Amino acid sequence: MATQVEPTITPDLSARSRTPEPPPLHVAVIMDGNGRWASQRGMSRNEGHRAGTENIRRIIQAFAKRGVQYLTLYAFSTENWNRPSAEVQALLAIVNEVIRSEVDELHRGGIRLRHIGRLDRLPPEMRRSICESVELTKHNSRMTVCVAFDYGGRAEIVQAVRSMIADGVRAEDVSEDLLRQYMYAGEMPDPDLIIRTSGEQRLSNFLIWQAAYAEYYTTPVLWPDFDESEVDNALDAYAGRKRRFGEVR
Repeated sequence: MATQVEPTITPDLSARSRTPEPPPLHVAVIMDGNGRWASQRGMSRNEGHRAGTENIRRIIQAFAKRGVQYLTLYAFSTENWNRPSAEVQALLAIVNEVIRSEVDELHRGGIRLRHIGRLDRLPPEMRRSICESVELTKHNSRMTVCVAFDYGGRAEIVQAVRSMIADGVRAEDVSEDLLRQYMYAGEMPDPDLIIRTSGEQRLSNFLIWQAAYAEYYTTPVLWPDFDESEVDNALDAYAGRKRRFGEVR
């Protein structure tokens, strides 16, 4: 069993000076625009997916330096299986390759990796890579990065209800708190801020239960070009929001 290592990601005071104190506890990102990024450059969609996947480590480090404790990345939805088979298989291979190449550095940086979504439909080698990465980093505490892969918000709720029924939970005992315990990562706090790149303005079946009171931020920047300055723009926008959670303050 791996032991926790001393984090190597240190706070960037120049970056934090632009962002709220404290920053959002949990940020979730819908990483969109890889295909359009590639098309604009006369490249294949697979090259766009590779560029987008390689950007993940940089953005993890950027949010970690700014004090975000939880980061959830929407990498592959339950609906993405409907894309052309060749594109899906290439994306799976790219993601598996990146997991293998990046996990040690993330581990040294004190990052804990989690997965939400289905594992049973993924290739055996990729399932193994995910499980080994989760096991390796499970004692790290610098920041938790949750990767939503083969994830759908509706599917998550359905599986939670099915599990409750299988456990014999009575209808009168069902509550929001109990349902949360049956979610993929029920112990994690709800997202405070949801960012979507590429200018689209929809959730696309992402964290539809957990996002009830999240703040939303959209940017026309395509995911491979989403960098530290864009992280600051999103956090600055969040700092200007007044969160009331249905109350009058």
